Amino acid sequence: MSIKLEVPPEWRKFRYRGKTLDELLNMPMDEFIELLPARQRRSLKRGLTKAQVKLLAKIRKIRQKGEIGKRIIKTHVRDMIILPEMVGLTIAVYNGREFVPVRIMPEMIGHYLGEFSLTTKKVQHGEPGLKATRSSMFVALK
Repeated sequence: MSIKLEVPPEWRKFRYRGKTLDELLNMPMDEFIELLPARQRRSLKRGLTKAQVKLLAKIRKIRQKGEIGKRIIKTHVRDMIILPEMVGLTIAVYNGREFVPVRIMPEMIGHYLGEFSLTTKKVQHGEPGLKATRSSMFVALK
């Protein structure tokens, strides 16, 4: 016997610190900054770098044209904080070797772009004696 609980639709809506996405989009930047964690808040209060301003200008230009799901923005700016106006866009973030496409979801607000484009892979060593370290050079081969 299973019991189904009816969850009202307003509970399933995305919220960031008690605010819906629509409220975040209509909120002035100063109020939004106060909702962020300390590191991001301090970073934004000090101002954006030239590269971050350029990226934000590209994002706003694409939003104005209405090409939200169609275009991919390539960037090297890994330290950009994800703002509510970026939600829905696909941003290709450089990880040192290639551009990794990152689709911005509402749950990513307040994080850095670089968190979603990993720069290192999991290390997978070869068999002993083959492409391994100098000390394993003398292990008997099969």
